Amino acid sequence: MSSRFLLIPECVVSKKSELSTQFHTRIDLPAETRLAMAVLLNERLADFLDLERQAKQAHWNIRGARFQQLHELFDTTAALAVGWSDQLAERAGQLGVAAEGTLQVIAKRSSLAKAPLTVDRADQWVHVVAEALASCANAARANIEAADDADDAITTDLLTRITGETDKQLWFVESHLEPEPM
Repeated sequence: MSSRFLLIPECVVSKKSELSTQFHTRIDLPAETRLAMAVLLNERLADFLDLERQAKQAHWNIRGARFQQLHELFDTTAALAVGWSDQLAERAGQLGVAAEGTLQVIAKRSSLAKAPLTVDRADQWVHVVAEALASCANAARANIEAADDADDAITTDLLTRITGETDKQLWFVESHLEPEPM
């Protein structure tokens, strides 16, 4: 492991105190690095759990001629979000910090736009799910460099893989929309 100095953003420093539950681990990353990575992982956890709820909201409330294919697409998106959430939570646990995925924490921490409870057209649901997927992917992508700078190759790899998979699901969802002019 290199001895690069870890610069922790001020927003992470203020959130570290919220993540007080630490467990013993023999992982040889410095405690400060593990805590900083756990903050990022818990932030992404909130986003991906929110994505799951938004995709389920769309799944339950979709109507119209494309009902079956969109109903299944949104259900697949929700299932993938659960898997990604689990991987993020488990990595936080590996680093010795509690995964925080309660509804109260999700509501407080998620960076996703608030989803509507109902919409008038199927395309609106596609836009809602596409926006949530894009927000999750882009936030995770932004954290890849921080994990790399912290010399946490495992978290870097996890975020890279989840971002790629989220980008792929976003492509599937966006394929149900008319192309927008560039």
